[in-house]
Amino acid sequence: MANATDREAVVSCRGVSRAFGAVAALDDVTFDVGAGEMFGVIGPDGAGKTTLLRLICGLIRPDAGDVRLFGVDPARARRRAADAIGYVSQRFSLYGDLSIDENIEFFASLHGVHDYQERRTRLLELTGLRPFRRRLASRLSGGMKQKLALACILVHEPPLLVLDEPTTGVDPVSRREFWKLLAEFLAAGLTIVMATPYLDEAERCGRVALVSDGRLLAVDEPAALQTGFDAGILEVVASPVRQALDVARRVAGDEAVQLFGDRLHVVAGDGDLEARLPAAFERAGVAVRSVRRVEPTLEDVFIERLAAEARRAGAAGPAA
Repeated sequence: MANATDREAVVSCRGVSRAFGAVAALDDVTFDVGAGEMFGVIGPDGAGKTTLLRLICGLIRPDAGDVRLFGVDPARARRRAADAIGYVSQRFSLYGDLSIDENIEFFASLHGVHDYQERRTRLLELTGLRPFRRRLASRLSGGMKQKLALACILVHEPPLLVLDEPTTGVDPVSRREFWKLLAEFLAAGLTIVMATPYLDEAERCGRVALVSDGRLLAVDEPAALQTGFDAGILEVVASPVRQALDVARRVAGDEAVQLFGDRLHVVAGDGDLEARLPAAFERAGVAVRSVRRVEPTLEDVFIERLAAEARRAGAAGPAA
């Protein structure tokens, strides 16, 4: 299994913690990101994803632990960090009264890049923005703005991209095009660290870090996390689906059942749920089309890790 210890560590976090007042945003987080890797930071809103990316970029300092970017502290070597990183935050600032060309020119000047014209043209070709290069940024769609943001941060050719939920609010077609761009950048040798709440996107990453309430639940390849899910998943197709959800939660427990569109995923565990569920549905008048075992998704794994963490916390009891 490939991991960051097999190659140069571009990003290294060791025992990193950060609080904002009484709120612990990150708690003892440790991982590495290797050169040429696409690394996903996965978790719900408030999990600590943005705080972690800001620490990597050197925008804030940890309260405890150590962050290294290409072997140096990014908070102390800010000029070097700025040159090494292309960072797209959740509120990346494009200038609406400037054209696409002018926005890229502005970001080139920020990084002291003077011979940027050829590079700009290549980026516009790659992102599909060349036909619109005279258009004002304020007149771009959400997907086009994200492509322009990438072009702006890549004009100074950083070796590391740090992206904070870059496809949030972007339509499905633009999301797909954005991911095609990321794949091309990865193939060109860039390292990518990306936070996302979308677990279907996380499955495209080489490795992922599952984060909840500032704690690191797991770091591994998505396929390894799914293969290591021992409990098994039952996929239930039944109607009415909301009634089926209520019945399944009564039988299997609230934490063991998740709704995925028109079907349920139920953590099978070691019991006889495969036999008990259809009988419970029949008694409740729920029409069952199928109950079958399926491969767990990354979302199944994440939810089960959260449930296991909650069970451990409950067993430990309140802190003294």
